[in-house]
Amino acid sequence: MDLNRYIITGNGLTATFTEWGAALVDLRLDGVDHPLVLGLADLADYAAGHSNYMGATAGRFANRIGDARFTLDGVEHRLDANFQDRHTLHGGSKGTGKRVWDVVDHGADTIAFAIDLADGEMGFPGAMRIEARFTCAPGPCLRIAYSATCAAPTIVNLAHHTYWNLDGSDDVSGHALTVQADRYLPLDDGMIPTGVAEVAGTEFDFRAGRILPGGDLLDHNLCLSDGQVPLRDVAVLRVRGLSMAVATTEPGLQVYDGAKLRTPVPGIGGRTYRAHAGVALEPQNWPDAPNHDDFPACVLRPGETYEQVSTFTFAKG
Repeated sequence: MDLNRYIITGNGLTATFTEWGAALVDLRLDGVDHPLVLGLADLADYAAGHSNYMGATAGRFANRIGDARFTLDGVEHRLDANFQDRHTLHGGSKGTGKRVWDVVDHGADTIAFAIDLADGEMGFPGAMRIEARFTCAPGPCLRIAYSATCAAPTIVNLAHHTYWNLDGSDDVSGHALTVQADRYLPLDDGMIPTGVAEVAGTEFDFRAGRILPGGDLLDHNLCLSDGQVPLRDVAVLRVRGLSMAVATTEPGLQVYDGAKLRTPVPGIGGRTYRAHAGVALEPQNWPDAPNHDDFPACVLRPGETYEQVSTFTFAKG
């Protein structure tokens, strides 16, 4: 499949995208001689399935849905079970992170993609249109704005799935992560939430900052709020004189330390990505929200517009 590179630049940032998954494939900061993200050297390798969702927009429901099913308005919907042959991950095997999007706007410092999803696709009800706009904003900051509308009641949860590595090293050892979350979602063996727990006294307490990676697999939702709120700062990633502040409107931040990365194809500059090569910080709703009445609402109905804004702002020193 022939894919294209689209470049935007401004305010000290240069970002490169492709239409596969509306993915960010490279990000550069003026005065820094290495990329800040993981990406594949050959765009064809994205469509070939080697990206591990690098830079993609995951949806229509990002993260996991237990037993690949949920009930909406009294009707059970069975979904594509693409995780452990039992659960749904990132919208199914042909979710938005594994599809070609249309470029609907491309300026010097901004680009917008759109995709139309059919009623019943991957088992989800309701035709849906999703738009994703990326802007090199003052800060310097990469601003990501998602919106979605639907033709029938459905569920939605979108997440930007870039793997960050701020110092260009082989892994994120030495990166310090701070997250303002006092709760997290414990998981069962299928990585499906079993409830809500306090982070105090656990390895999921990042409020004072912790060095990555930890000893065990970290692929958990840290609970920021009980629903969408106005844009606010939620996390900071730091290493060797460079920091990235994360702000979002979303109630959760999925933190995945890249423990299972094993990319069989060359990355940016011919690099080989192995375990912990990057850390994913994914603003989103809580996983499996459709199956938990006490989780933040995720239903979208005709006439409503889903909106999400997240920003990633960089600073030296």
